[in-house]
Amino acid sequence: MANKMFVLNLGSTSTKVAVYEDTNEIVKETLQHSQEDLQQFHRITDQKEFRKKAILTFLTKHNFHLNLFDCIVARGGCTKPIEGGIYYITEEMLKDMKSGIYGMHVSNVGCMIAYELSQEYQIPVITADTVSTDELCSFARYSGIKEAPRVSTFHALNHKAIARKYAKEIGRAYEDLNLVVVHLGGGISVGTHKKGHVIDTNNALEGDGSFSPERAGTLPVGSVVRMCFSGKYTEDQMLHHLRGGGGLMSYLGTNSGLEVEERIANGDSYAKEVFEAMAYQVAKEIGAASTILKGKVDAILLTGSLAYSDLFTDWLIERISFLAPVHKYPGENEMLSLAENGIRFLNKEEDVKKY
Repeated sequence: MANKMFVLNLGSTSTKVAVYEDTNEIVKETLQHSQEDLQQFHRITDQKEFRKKAILTFLTKHNFHLNLFDCIVARGGCTKPIEGGIYYITEEMLKDMKSGIYGMHVSNVGCMIAYELSQEYQIPVITADTVSTDELCSFARYSGIKEAPRVSTFHALNHKAIARKYAKEIGRAYEDLNLVVVHLGGGISVGTHKKGHVIDTNNALEGDGSFSPERAGTLPVGSVVRMCFSGKYTEDQMLHHLRGGGGLMSYLGTNSGLEVEERIANGDSYAKEVFEAMAYQVAKEIGAASTILKGKVDAILLTGSLAYSDLFTDWLIERISFLAPVHKYPGENEMLSLAENGIRFLNKEEDVKKY
């Protein structure tokens, strides 16, 4: 009999919900929320009942009863650094999310809702490969300033899913491979995967690496310090420069790769230079990752929405193809990735880790 799972993935303005039987998608919807709806809530956690109501409406609409599900799988929130893998969502985990000390994201709310539903209907509830996944080697934590260690914040869910998918395609185990996985989205993360662990990656939210459609990446620190003390910017404005207003947004006023390509097609040479500069920086990150693996790279895997862009990936591949075979897996496939973790959990193919 097929395993039936309910999958939740909350984004800033949407709630993605899906029902899977094993890895077969039965129904999936993206429930959009208007800015007007969300502006009534002062804190992200205040959205919980609003989002929960939308989720229950979805289930009623499609005649699904929660007591028929084998488990609930939710996208992980902001917790203390943890190793990648499958975790039960617990009260201790939720306490850390609610505190906000590790960051506040609406995915925290998704975990809260999933836990409440699991308690009401006595269903196991799990999360997997969260944004707080931390498998860094000791060298990767050094930044150059003792008080500011490098941290692991990246697209762990998609990284791990694509790495496993590639391993399955070639008939090998993820734990036997050395890979460089590159998520090309609103944020860009380059992960060094050594035998099943991501031993180095850039902080794709607000720290380092290539600039991306909306994030600044590595910056000339002296210039940033002078900006901070110039009196022209508040702390919030400076943080917006790093995440949300950086990268393509800073140079071109858009975070849309499609719009940038359209500008290039219409003869905008500056847009072309900026877009290619982003590929140049990503290539540098991939090259650096390959040195961590001492050149023993089985493959380079490109994923995320920008992997759909032949223009961007052609520039990238031109610079990195000498390092290892390059394979493209466009899109993010987070819902399927969560479902695949649910199957491994239900089939007892992977041990559940303790938070």
